[in-house]
Amino acid sequence: MLKGIPPIISPDLMHTLMTMGHGDDLVLADGNFPADSHAQQIIRLDGHGVPEILDAILQFFPLDTFVDQPAGLMNPVDDQTPEPPIWETYHQLIQAHDSRNLELEKIERFEFYERAKNAYAIIATSETALYANLILKKGVVVDESAVD
Repeated sequence: MLKGIPPIISPDLMHTLMTMGHGDDLVLADGNFPADSHAQQIIRLDGHGVPEILDAILQFFPLDTFVDQPAGLMNPVDDQTPEPPIWETYHQLIQAHDSRNLELEKIERFEFYERAKNAYAIIATSETALYANLILKKGVVVDESAVD
């Protein structure tokens, strides 16, 4: 164990976060998502929901500043489906960790699947909320002392 790392971040997850490069995508998949059949690399965090994992990850994970929407959601198939309430939770968590006022990208279902297949890794969760899938694009860590 290490100090300051939330226990929800497993050694496999920390390794993945550390080895990802700028521009790599990370998928946080709800319990209904076909994670095993889509993942190049899968990290299982069964028993946990996406919001608690997202909050823990964003303590360490810089979102890409070179794209307008470094976080994307799977859009409901039916246009008449109301916006899933969990999306507001995601927006609030991202705002708490990133000073930009980011709009979350809405990605068509099959496009989301294709992007997930190309993602660096998929985190499989037990999230029960519908349309709770999220893609994050990794950014760079800026050494503030080197900017001066």
